[in-house]
Amino acid sequence: MSHHLRTAVRLGAPLGAATLLTLGLAGSASAHVTITPSDTAAGAYTVLTVSNGHGCEGSPTTKITIQMPEEINAVTPTRNPLYDVTKTVEKLDEPITDAHGNEVTERVGTVVYTAKTALPDGYRDAFELSLQLPDAAGETLVFPVIQTCQQGETAWVEVPAEGQDPEELERPAPTVTITEANGDGHGGVAEESAAEGTEAASPASADAEESGGSDAIAYAGLGAGVLGILVGGAALARGRRTS
Repeated sequence: MSHHLRTAVRLGAPLGAATLLTLGLAGSASAHVTITPSDTAAGAYTVLTVSNGHGCEGSPTTKITIQMPEEINAVTPTRNPLYDVTKTVEKLDEPITDAHGNEVTERVGTVVYTAKTALPDGYRDAFELSLQLPDAAGETLVFPVIQTCQQGETAWVEVPAEGQDPEELERPAPTVTITEANGDGHGGVAEESAAEGTEAASPASADAEESGGSDAIAYAGLGAGVLGILVGGAALARGRRTS
């Protein structure tokens, strides 16, 4: 782990979620390296999009190194055809058990995107990371990023001290704040299932109505046939008596 990333982790550890929340929402960070999550619900699977919009004081970008928070153990980076992507794995001090009951002894420490051709200043690129958020609503995760360029680097690792205005930071670390889980924590799957169940019941009801209509038509036809036989028999009997 680089000196910048180690410093960011140490600075970020004692900070409260409320302080970091403001950093994560700061409008002035539009020109910074930022992270946009597809979902922020506690325990949700999300895709984080890390965006880089400029070089290092005009120098083209050659590498983006993304530090994973200690709360995240596994991450699946999306391949980018213009970059080589690698994951650095580090051993855990003590094994832990994941949600599926498996013992976990290591975690992904960083994800590194190395450009095959340097990204010119003034051009934007994005990098996607798929992972599961911790079940910890209200907590803010810090993702320090080191942007390496042909000349120099920019360390997006700053986090505000307690009581400090995040707007004062020159190179803030990207953050994601975890929100309350949605319903059963599966992003509305229960509601979708309920809707599907209603839709599934509708064809059955239609079949029942259609079946009932067919039965009525059949009974009416049978009654007409019986009536025709009776009328024909009576006419035949009258004809015989006349003869």
